Amino acid sequence: MMMRVFALHTSEFLGAQIAKSLDQSLDAHEERNFEDGEHKIRPLVSVRDEDVYVIHSLYMDEQQSVNDKLCKLLFFISTLKDAGAQRVTAIVPYLCYARKDRRTKSRDPVTMRYVAALFEAMNVDRIVTIDVHNLQAFQNAFRCRTEHLEAQNLFVAYFRNIFRSHEKIAVMSPDIGGVKRAEQFRDMLAKELSTDVDFAFMEKTRSKGIVSGEAVIGDVAGKVVIILDDLISTGTTMARAAAACDRLGAMGVYVVATHGAFLPKSNEALQEKALIKVVVTNTIASGRLDQALAREKLVVLDVAPLFAETIRRLNSGGSLVSLMGIE
Repeated sequence: MMMRVFALHTSEFLGAQIAKSLDQSLDAHEERNFEDGEHKIRPLVSVRDEDVYVIHSLYMDEQQSVNDKLCKLLFFISTLKDAGAQRVTAIVPYLCYARKDRRTKSRDPVTMRYVAALFEAMNVDRIVTIDVHNLQAFQNAFRCRTEHLEAQNLFVAYFRNIFRSHEKIAVMSPDIGGVKRAEQFRDMLAKELSTDVDFAFMEKTRSKGIVSGEAVIGDVAGKVVIILDDLISTGTTMARAAAACDRLGAMGVYVVATHGAFLPKSNEALQEKALIKVVVTNTIASGRLDQALAREKLVVLDVAPLFAETIRRLNSGGSLVSLMGIE
């Protein structure tokens, strides 16, 4: 089936990298803003009877809010359907509202489910994202087809070139909710390095935006610790975990997360002396970090080839199983 690939303006840099990995150019579209705050968005090429992929990462930046980006993506999906597209797949490297997947207080919204309903109302055929906060909640929220990618193979490949076989390593989850993700990564890394990798996690509670709890469960003394999470926002959770490891005698700490939002407080948090490197992917542009701090500590891994191969296989009817590192 003929394939068209679009990237909305604020996602054009990542979109162009994905398109380059596909050996093609992004297809042209128009985004026009009006004086009253309304806008229109339309393809500038025919999409009739074609397989269309729209790339847009839904995080706040200097130009648009999360809601602005979500609204534009939804309208563009519906416009493509009205223009006769046979199938429209939303490629959403960072999915907004994914952390609001359950009620934690009385009368709380379950915003992820509402976002899913909006995508379905626009008649999208499939959503593709990577490392959402809660995979089960994501899969249960959407009734349309979903594909969930993982960045763990990228992280394993990075650390394969960092560690020597004799080094003592521990993988750590910064909270109980991320234990399963961190254990899976620990198993993959141990297999890749052909060595034992220990495991730890940290006590954490959050209420009204205030984080507390500093107990570390597991032995990190004398080890290089890799703290793994799905997202760095302010960086305070990761900095607290790194400082706790340092107090317990860790040799140094790597912080790893798929999505690096790096809100303003992160510049202070990531100056924690125990941090060796902060490793993220380019699902979110990392320009918010202080440039000197970024040069010293930040490592950005490229997810464009992974998304490109996913699009290629979806278009051709190929299997995605091998991309996940699962048998």
